[in-house]
Amino acid sequence: MKKMENIYLIGLMGVGKTTIGKQLAKALQRPFYDSDKVIEESMGVDIPTIFSYEGEAGFRLREQSVIDDLSRLRGIVLATGGGAVLLPENREALKTRGFVVYLYCSIDKILYRTRHDTQRPLLQTGNPRKRLQTLLAQREPLYRECADFRIDSGSMPGKTVVKTILQQYRAALEDHESIES
Repeated sequence: MKKMENIYLIGLMGVGKTTIGKQLAKALQRPFYDSDKVIEESMGVDIPTIFSYEGEAGFRLREQSVIDDLSRLRGIVLATGGGAVLLPENREALKTRGFVVYLYCSIDKILYRTRHDTQRPLLQTGNPRKRLQTLLAQREPLYRECADFRIDSGSMPGKTVVKTILQQYRAALEDHESIES
């Protein structure tokens, strides 16, 4: 039976997982974790440095370990990295250990939000729009596979996104509790 104590946010970089996650955690009075920040803190270096030394494959292995550890905690809100869904182990951990929210928005909105961000190694390319389109095409089915709920985080204010997620989470929690009793 699926556990519902945790909320996990998935989606491409720049969709607002960290921002929305912090607001959700505050509203629920729960601890907030960002898997990328946890990786950086444990390694003592930023994500681009990890990518430059270990490549994406090395980073993904570190990410898998962190997601496994964090998803075993209870009563948290977790913002995952955009590529967290690439590994089947991560998808399984997220789907079975919490309520998964897929945040999405337009490529234009993501480009606007990330235009000055140098900490996103996958966007350090001559054509970030094409890279985002490729990433979305690759990851969209995986995001949908994991998600209990989807919401466009680029078409409404953050507070409205948080309120809507909370409504959906509480409804899912009630359904889950009625099934268990």
